[in-house]
Amino acid sequence: MFCSTCGIKLVNGSKFCTNCGAKIVYINESKLENNTPEENTHPSNGNDHQSKSFQEQIKGTFLNATGKINSMVGEKGNIDLNLRDVFSAVFKKHTKEEGELIFITGTKQTTPEEHEISSSWPKPWLFSRVLLFFVITYALLYISTFSFQNINALPGLIIIGSFAVPVSLLIFFWETNAPRNISFYETLKMLFIGGASSLVVTLFLFSFLPVNQLDYVGAVIVGVVEEVGKLVIVIYFVYKLNPKYILNGLLIGAAVGAGFAAFESAGYAFRFGLTHGDATMLDVIFLRAWTGIGTHTIWAAISGAALVYVKGNENLSSNHCFNTNFLKLFAVPVIIHAVWDMPLHLLNKFYFLPIVLIIIGWIFIFTLINAGLKQIVRLNRQVEQIATGEGGQN
Repeated sequence: MFCSTCGIKLVNGSKFCTNCGAKIVYINESKLENNTPEENTHPSNGNDHQSKSFQEQIKGTFLNATGKINSMVGEKGNIDLNLRDVFSAVFKKHTKEEGELIFITGTKQTTPEEHEISSSWPKPWLFSRVLLFFVITYALLYISTFSFQNINALPGLIIIGSFAVPVSLLIFFWETNAPRNISFYETLKMLFIGGASSLVVTLFLFSFLPVNQLDYVGAVIVGVVEEVGKLVIVIYFVYKLNPKYILNGLLIGAAVGAGFAAFESAGYAFRFGLTHGDATMLDVIFLRAWTGIGTHTIWAAISGAALVYVKGNENLSSNHCFNTNFLKLFAVPVIIHAVWDMPLHLLNKFYFLPIVLIIIGWIFIFTLINAGLKQIVRLNRQVEQIATGEGGQN
């Protein structure tokens, strides 16, 4: 008997598929071989069937994609992720003390022992509150700037509007960092110093590879230069902190990428405000804010995770940067970035292309989070085996 969703062979009597988690609709093996569909025992109209079929196709595509990405980080199988469950804590009430406890993680006193690290899927929520704080602050500065014609509030409006999404995303990655071994102080350092440094490196590289026109070749150059510019700073922090967890790599990359994104967005908003007026400036802030959920922050996070994945327990060396597995993963943000900037005007109608690229980027992010959690499971088992072996000797 086989699962109707993913096609894996099932144990008789199972109610849910152990591979994809779907409710079982049994398909007889002989009918599967003959491509004969199982008769539907529950009457339904054609629209319901088409809707269900479309949903299953989308789910199947997602599962296949995660399976292929999983193989890039040495894992096997698909990831049947329930996003509603992952973000379920966002809509729950949380006390001030809960938020304070999260903010003090990462210190010597609050970092858990290796065998105490949770390997279950995190349920981040603090990032949503941080985003809300930014939105409220932005609204107040907007009122100050345009309702009361107070030009002094304009710089704050640009800064808050530009930092809102990147910083909120950074908090998301900080919450999903299950090892809890990187402090908020260190994270802020990577955000500001790392983000500004990555801009300097990028501008330095552009002095050798200038882009006069954002055509297809120019888009590729921008993708390569900006991702390499961020990577150089990610390499520095990975070398300095020497992490071994994939989830650490995601956080380090996200911090550098968030800083890069925020400073770049503020620059674009300021420039367009000067040349095209306030309305265009506000449009730029809004556009770069919502598209920012799937650009520099997650692109650099993928690079950081890839670097730590190939590094493992070793000290970082140049060999890791030229490792085939790393280069394959690093090519992902480079390609996505290049395609993002290409003049594919037909695909940009209704923001179709950006939305597709954002979804692709997040599929990689969730797959890397899953790989990071599986890594923790393996490390926990190793610690248990060592402890058991020592106990047997005693």
